[in-house]
Amino acid sequence: MAKYKVTPTGVERLMRESDFIVSKTDLKGRITYCNRIFIEFSGYTEHELLGAPHNIIRHPDMPRGVFKYLWDCLQAERECFAYVKNMSRDGGHYWVFANVTPSYDQNGRVEGYFSVRRKPPADAVKVFSDVYREMLAAEQRAGARDAVDASLALLTSVLNSKGTSYEEFVLSF
Repeated sequence: MAKYKVTPTGVERLMRESDFIVSKTDLKGRITYCNRIFIEFSGYTEHELLGAPHNIIRHPDMPRGVFKYLWDCLQAERECFAYVKNMSRDGGHYWVFANVTPSYDQNGRVEGYFSVRRKPPADAVKVFSDVYREMLAAEQRAGARDAVDASLALLTSVLNSKGTSYEEFVLSF
């Protein structure tokens, strides 16, 4: 899989109410399945996506702390909900409300991950854009080595100030 150099353009594409982006990955996050809506919004072909790391669509505006939280949930065999800003191959972006869950084999062992994304509420995008901007700033101030911890500390502070848990906050929109 060739690595594509993509530069954000700031052009946003909105999902339709009826859209569901679906993908499956192996344990390392490599794409093993993607539906036609995933292909459409990502701007990559199915051939380019299959076997590629799911972070091929990671937008640089997404804090590392969010993905650490997501992976921690999945490693604990819990589902995770999150608002995510993804980047298309052309540099455009699109926001999703994601639900990611572990997939199990016939022996009950996790064999990968299944994700369904839909159009997020506009008010959630506004709130999470602001929170993620603060998290990114905390990551940059902390430096690469401590970025994730700083990002998660900021998120925890935001949640504590609202008197809520991460899941309650995400699902409140």
